[in-house]
Amino acid sequence: MPRRYLCIDLGERRTGLALGDDVTRLATPLSIVEIPASRERELIDAIARAARDHLAAGDGLVLGLPLNMDDSEGPGAARARAFGTRLETALGRQVTLHDERLSSADADWRMAQTGLTRGEKKQRRDALAAAAILRDFLDTHPAGDNRPHN
Repeated sequence: MPRRYLCIDLGERRTGLALGDDVTRLATPLSIVEIPASRERELIDAIARAARDHLAAGDGLVLGLPLNMDDSEGPGAARARAFGTRLETALGRQVTLHDERLSSADADWRMAQTGLTRGEKKQRRDALAAAAILRDFLDTHPAGDNRPHN
């Protein structure tokens, strides 16, 4: 049976969500949560609603981990790790951290020739970035591999 994943691209002002599974290996942008990270409880509640709507009991969460290009971790990675721990506790689900480097660049590249306005691109970018993170996660983890990959 496929294992589905909800991927979270945590941002300061908005958070992108994407869905995918380990059988088709497709990652699809789901939505943007327009809740600033500073309102963490509300943000976690919104992510919990998306998880309830789209995931079954054995499915997983993937959270983008913003690493530096030299593989080091800065303040953004520390915030993501702490948020992942709180999200895991609140939802009672394993949260797997996955490198999110270049996910925004991937989203920008995918939108470059769409004819969308700057504002329209801004509204889609975070969900597309979440899909890029999830696509990379699915490409690097075999189907049925349920071990944590932090």
